[in-house]
Parts: sequence; structure tokens; C-alpha cells
Amino acid sequence: MTAPDPRVGLTISHRRYVPHGCAHYGGALVDGAYTLGLFGDVATEVAIVLDGDEGLLAGYTEVRFLAAVRAGDVLEASCEVVRIGRRSRELRCTARVVARAEPERGPSAAGVLDPPQTVVEATATLVVPGSVLPGSAVPGPVLPS
Repeated sequence: MTAPDPRVGLTISHRRYVPHGCAHYGGALVDGAYTLGLFGDVATEVAIVLDGDEGLLAGYTEVRFLAAVRAGDVLEASCEVVRIGRRSRELRCTARVVARAEPERGPSAAGVLDPPQTVVEATATLVVPGSVLPGSAVPGPVLPS
């Protein structure tokens, strides 16, 4: 039996404030593409850490929009490696609102959400070029300890 790949389970997260200029709909709602863009940024870091290359987020097999994202939110986007293929990596992506504007309390009021609210879940496929894979001429990455 082959030992499990130690890279499975690696999780990378980014946090970002959603600026008011990103509101696209009434009620300061932000379109779903904003969160997918965050997943792309996190997936790029995953590829850099695992493979020493930015890779390419090739697509999603599932995306679920569970709740609204609004201008003034602080989003945490995370990607966890759930499967390693020869040139592909399957990622479980999750976005949570960790803080939210509270304009009813004042123009700059905001509060931390405890617990954070999950707003988007997705499964993504990340691919890396064969030339950066172990055994190639390009040196491999160093995993964080």
C-alpha cells in the first residue's frame, strides 16, 4: 500500500476587505465572481507552495452560493488540497464572512461574526505544467514546516 501524499490537507487562506466600489447590486451586494476571483488567488499560492509554479485554475466541478457577500465584509477564502494527481490538484474552496459592516450603528461601524458565516463553497481543479513536477529539470518546491 502506498503512503498517503503529505501534501494532501495543505490549506492556504487569504483575507480581504470587500470595498464599497465592488457593490454591484442593491443592498450593497457583491457578485459571485468576486469570491471566485479570491479562490483563484488562493489557488495560485497553493500551486506555488506545492509545485513552485503559479499553475492554472482550470475549472470548478461544483460551486454553491450559500449567502450574500456585501460591500464592507471581510472575507476569508481558503483552499484545501484534497487530491493530488500527476498534473492536477483537487481543491476544496470555502469563503466565509469573518466581519461585516453594520451601517445601522453608524457609517463606519462593523462587527466580527462569531462564528463566521460560510458564503461560498466550491470544488476546483488546479493544474501545473509537467516541467515543474518532481523528477523534472526544474527544482521542486519546499513545503512549509
